[in-house]
Amino acid sequence: MPEIPATSRRGLLFGTAAVSAGALLTACTSNEPKKSEAATNNAPAADDKPGKAVTIGFAGPQADHGWLNAINENAKSRAKKYSEVTLEITEGSNDTAAQIGQVQTLINKKVDVLVILPADGKALTQVGLQAMKAGIPVINLDRIFASPQAYRCWIGGDNYGMGLNAGNYIGEQLKNKPNAKVIELAGLDNLELTKQRTQGFDDALKNYPNIKKVARQAADFTVESGQAKMAQLLQAQSQFDALWNHDDDQGVGALRAIAQAGRKDFLMVGGAGAKSAMDAIKADNSVLKATVLYPPTMAASAIDLARALGQGKGVSGMSELEIPASITLYSAVVTKENVDEYLPTGFS
Repeated sequence: MPEIPATSRRGLLFGTAAVSAGALLTACTSNEPKKSEAATNNAPAADDKPGKAVTIGFAGPQADHGWLNAINENAKSRAKKYSEVTLEITEGSNDTAAQIGQVQTLINKKVDVLVILPADGKALTQVGLQAMKAGIPVINLDRIFASPQAYRCWIGGDNYGMGLNAGNYIGEQLKNKPNAKVIELAGLDNLELTKQRTQGFDDALKNYPNIKKVARQAADFTVESGQAKMAQLLQAQSQFDALWNHDDDQGVGALRAIAQAGRKDFLMVGGAGAKSAMDAIKADNSVLKATVLYPPTMAASAIDLARALGQGKGVSGMSELEIPASITLYSAVVTKENVDEYLPTGFS
């Protein structure tokens, strides 16, 4: 899949988003007599000019991870860009009952639009339904609710695509190596996203019959778990050619274990797009050669969408009167060749 040019990626309202709502409609002109013209939309689309005042409620999980902290920061900084937007943001919690209470408080405040990144999509579905029934449209961010009735628009990352692109990158690096071996350091196995990342990776490897996955360990998205699980993998696997690590935070620990073991005989691909990973890729002084993005900029895009929804506008660059129902971000592969382009999006 070709990369989106930098100009279009930054120019669209929602950045790197790949819209699944359909192709853009354009009117055609010719010298032939007009029989019927293509439908056009002359309604206003959201842009940077101040519009109707909108209060957006934002509820996310506890920012106990670099990516989750970046989600909060992206939402806050985007809201500040718009003089007419007021952001009501909660403390954030990984406790389902606490997050439900926080969302209910925002509902009681009668915010215009809600943006919710649920700690557990299934568990928070009911409060999403509650908001929608109260007439408050919901932008469901990343971890999806169990019912489409619980949100007006979903925007999030492509977990399957993340694994697929990691597998294809590794496959291309090893396609000429007979009997190549790869291992996988996954995230939390009780999360659906982890299963999707693994499935995408496995499906990509089917395109490379010379490559076999010989080991997999699940970690917990933390530095400590990454180091411990990677140490186990290194001890069990005396030789392999590539490692796919689902998360750059746990990747910090994985790189520590690799350095302690003195191993340099394989390449590593990370996941999410932490600044530390991008710095290491640019320096090119470790086994880490690439990371597959899971952009926290989706939170800024969610604010854009919530603002457009609150103002009754569509999306700039699209012909439809309404914002899309679903937007999936693209998981670009960051390497030494393109890292400078993506460094500004790296999170700490």
